[in-house]
Amino acid sequence: MKYDITKIRNIGIAAHIDAGKTTTTERILYYSVKIHRIGEVDEGTAQMDWMEKEKERGITITAAATTFFWKDHQINLIDTPGHVDFTVEVERSLRVLDGAIVVLCGVGGVEPQTETIWRQANKYRVPRLVFVNKMDRTGADFENAVQMLRDRFGVKPVPVNIPIGAEDSFVGVVDLIKMKALIWKDETLGAEYEEREIPEDMLDSALAAREQMLEDIADYDDRLFEAILEGKDIPEEWIHSAIRTGTLRQEIFPVFAGSALKNKGIQPLIDGVVLYLPSPADVPPVKGTHPKTGDEISRKPDPEAPFSALIFKIAADPFVERLSYIRIYSGTLKQGGQYLVPRTGKKERVQKIFRMHANRREELKHAYAGDVVAVAGLKEVFTGDTLCD
Repeated sequence: MKYDITKIRNIGIAAHIDAGKTTTTERILYYSVKIHRIGEVDEGTAQMDWMEKEKERGITITAAATTFFWKDHQINLIDTPGHVDFTVEVERSLRVLDGAIVVLCGVGGVEPQTETIWRQANKYRVPRLVFVNKMDRTGADFENAVQMLRDRFGVKPVPVNIPIGAEDSFVGVVDLIKMKALIWKDETLGAEYEEREIPEDMLDSALAAREQMLEDIADYDDRLFEAILEGKDIPEEWIHSAIRTGTLRQEIFPVFAGSALKNKGIQPLIDGVVLYLPSPADVPPVKGTHPKTGDEISRKPDPEAPFSALIFKIAADPFVERLSYIRIYSGTLKQGGQYLVPRTGKKERVQKIFRMHANRREELKHAYAGDVVAVAGLKEVFTGDTLCD
């Protein structure tokens, strides 16, 4: 795919343990045609959980980065741990993300680790989507989960779809922008869904939910505001534009319903990543300190700018001994290039650059501003180190 920074999304998925984060990640990768068999956490085959310990315990321990493509966009996904013991790893990941999906359990709603993640995301000013998962579970209550977001965080969650049915009868969602029912086909493992008219018994609640959504986002697009006042038809792109603006300002948080385990609600969520979460070009320039003068300098996310990157994870690797996961903030990384580590004052050579998929890889000659890649060859580096030229 041709490099276009506006079509890159660097995102993470974070959740309280057992909210279904790994299953959600698996489904996202499956529907983006990156993996051909859905991995189930309970079977110990989930693609992102590739360390042996994780396979035994069924929880995500280390952040693995993977790239997938969706509707002409490149999405770099950082898998973050949901277990309270690994909070420092989540915080490291949040430093390099531009956006995040917070997964809630449809039964438990906002749980203790959700609160920790939310505070960390606020600290790093990360715009978020919310996925209310497990809508098929006994006791699932979408409205309660949304209300918990309001009560616990004092924020404005904005549902862009609402569930059709709950527990055993959960079959799909009403898209409040298109005003259509989306019903997933079980026989395709959720890879396909049908657009239908909204069920008669849900029409009133869907209209009320749409009205509330429009009221919540009206201030973010003047055209939308005027159309609502004048009772005119509203183009979908105006609604998307308003939701995106409010999301980037972290004043609203779009909410999606679904059940990852039952293969429902995932595609609209990935659409939301593309439509509403920021590209690296939407994020303010990164600030740093000049290694020689000590002056504060900033770097724009431009491949022609001087090179700067942050090492956010170092992992042992069976093939190249050591992989350093980096987020490139500016400039271009070249295979064989030498880059300064300001902490040591030494230059290190990048032997190989990889685009990662959990524990599989694709070798690259170059990587550009906005990208997340793994590199081999860096010897004396630690997590948190900067690379620059």
